[in-house]
Amino acid sequence: MWTELLLLGCRARFPLFLHRRSAVVKILWRHLSTMKLESSEFHSLFTPGLKRVAELFDQAKYELRIAGGAVRDLLNGMTPQDIDFATTATPTQMKEMFQAAGVRMINNRGEKHGTITARLHEQNFEITTLRIDLITDGRHAEVEFTTDWEKDAERRDLTINSMFLGLDGTLYDYFNGYDDLKNYRVRFVGEANQRIQEDYLRILRYFRFYGRIAQKPGDHESQTLDAIKENAKGLAGISGERIWVELKKILVGNHVNHLVHLMYELNVAGYIGLPVNGSLKECDTVCKNVQNLFPKPMTVLTSLLKVPDDILKLDLRLKISKEEKNLGLFLLKNRRDLVKATDSAEPHKPYQDFIIDSRESDAISSICELLKYQGEEHLLKEMQQWSVPTFPVSGHDIRKLGISSGKEIGVLLQQLRNQWKKSGYQMDKEELLSYVKKV
Repeated sequence: MWTELLLLGCRARFPLFLHRRSAVVKILWRHLSTMKLESSEFHSLFTPGLKRVAELFDQAKYELRIAGGAVRDLLNGMTPQDIDFATTATPTQMKEMFQAAGVRMINNRGEKHGTITARLHEQNFEITTLRIDLITDGRHAEVEFTTDWEKDAERRDLTINSMFLGLDGTLYDYFNGYDDLKNYRVRFVGEANQRIQEDYLRILRYFRFYGRIAQKPGDHESQTLDAIKENAKGLAGISGERIWVELKKILVGNHVNHLVHLMYELNVAGYIGLPVNGSLKECDTVCKNVQNLFPKPMTVLTSLLKVPDDILKLDLRLKISKEEKNLGLFLLKNRRDLVKATDSAEPHKPYQDFIIDSRESDAISSICELLKYQGEEHLLKEMQQWSVPTFPVSGHDIRKLGISSGKEIGVLLQQLRNQWKKSGYQMDKEELLSYVKKV
């Protein structure tokens, strides 16, 4: 209480003093802030499973709180999709407690990092012991368990991810995360340089959350950008799989073109597999085209690429999926050719013909991504509503007409397919076969 009064007094009487980055100010501003959350989203979390978990921890006298991203979502008025919990109980204590209560535990691979997953009422509860990072190498950390909530908050990446929420609705905020969230600020906990060096992937997490939280591009703290540039090379030691997980989320967030430019300006691009001379102007255009069209990450990323070899290099670094690789190659090949073919009275026809002629099962999905890339919103809606027709004639139908040569049947089928396409896929089997008879 006395710390709260001291802080309030300093704010009122010495605003300039508080503005200075002195050691005293840092100590004061690290003081715990609390408030009560009573939203419908928060109360909706209390399923029978969570109520039972809360009861067990309360009976055993262990503290249990909601942690990280779920707290951020709840404060933004959203119901979180995934909920992580933090506790003062060690993994051993949790196991003993759950075993005594007959609660099933699953996926115990996270136990060495302090995580136990309990399953109650068909729901999983991932609960992690409070931790301190003892040794970090930019990729992994050796941890020590603690009962100090502030110490655990201090090891997290961003202030907006460092808050805890008690099951009574009390918010525990040690680093002004709620204030940053309300003001759309994305800041590292403590010193950016130190947080990044603990795990270099935090550079991309910063970009990802900037795209989710910030209202406008370019609203960064200069010391944050300096720390990112200074430590960009650390990303070279991060696995491609981890980088791709974060990069995909950046590419479908807000301020994408700004963040991509920033990656190049801060020397991040080369260390995460982006082409050294990426097509930034094309990226700017495509980012405008895909607004509100919900593109796949690869659709946006392809705008930076120039030749198929760029896809192969990208795959070597990021280990993209076969589907993503094929989509990138498709977009590179067709982003110019098909757009030229649409200058007609039936602009959708080249896209429909491509799907009809394609033997790929995901051809319509690829075409829809191409239309997003090109910014063809009207055509996209048409294609999304279009039911792909089935060519009504088979080789068996032609054999019935007395034609047995396989080569001749193949030629006729292609001719009939062309006639069918010209008719707008309207000709039926009888009309097409009558064409064969005339030939």
